[in-house]
Amino acid sequence: MEKRALGRTDRHASVIGLGTWQLGADWGRVDEADALAILAAAVDSGVTFLDTADVYGDGRSEQLIGRFLKEREHPADLTVATKMGRRVAQEPAHYNMTNFRAWTDRSRANLGVDTLDLVQLHCPPTPVYDTDEVFDALDTLVAEGSIAAYGVSVETCAEALAAIARPNVASVQIILNAFRHKPLEEVLPAASAAGVGIIARVPLASGLLTGAFKTDSVFAADDHRNYNRHGEAFDVGETFSGVDYASGIEAAREFAALAAEGATAAQTALRWIIQQPGVTTVIPGATTVAQARANAAAGDLPPLSDAVLTAVDDLYADKIRAQVHHRW
Repeated sequence: MEKRALGRTDRHASVIGLGTWQLGADWGRVDEADALAILAAAVDSGVTFLDTADVYGDGRSEQLIGRFLKEREHPADLTVATKMGRRVAQEPAHYNMTNFRAWTDRSRANLGVDTLDLVQLHCPPTPVYDTDEVFDALDTLVAEGSIAAYGVSVETCAEALAAIARPNVASVQIILNAFRHKPLEEVLPAASAAGVGIIARVPLASGLLTGAFKTDSVFAADDHRNYNRHGEAFDVGETFSGVDYASGIEAAREFAALAAEGATAAQTALRWIIQQPGVTTVIPGATTVAQARANAAAGDLPPLSDAVLTAVDDLYADKIRAQVHHRW
């Protein structure tokens, strides 16, 4: 699989990575054996970038990856990115050195590593981006060797631009998909110019872009697509990319019709993202081995045609833009 430089680090990442929020059981239960099989299927299919967080299952996702790394003797080309900051009330004062040490020590223990490859602030409060002490503390952790590099996972394009302006931010993780185009305007060009990596998350709009859902589809009580549909638990933009479910279903049907012969709608959605200039890697999740393999295979698809790219732009403009473009 194609690999791209991972921002301001000495690492490279596969263009298709694996997001492991699902392995924390926040999308319905995934048992341990299945989780390990999903990790193996992704890595065996060429994935070299795994994304997790300390709150995914309150550490369960990290622990499962740690077990996988131990069993595989931690492949040298595999990068594990984690996130920190959401285990406390979202107040800027909590983003301090004492907490950073505690959080990174916990993640290192969960993952079974001495040095974390990449630590991302997990969608912190907006004032954090303007706080020099926060980034000084992260620089100290790099100097001490507990983390190799740091980045920021953001909710808005304005936050992304603020992060990119920080000289030692290695990467920015942002929602980017066929239903969320705003990062294409300023964020991706700014990241490219600064040498900052872009990690595209929520690439399938929480599954909408697979084309598999119907208006009467039912999600488990512990699946955020049920309990956070209106932003009850966290930013609504993380669920279905902030798109109204009913209109998203309709737009997803139109998107699925654009899939190339031999490719699924999901694979087409992933291919669209990695074709955007400035993207380093995209991190779809998977709850089955088959999904993990199919997602990885999207990295080998030929580029989408200009006609398809134009059709995606038109679909966004007609059906989605008014709902999301001004919000994030």
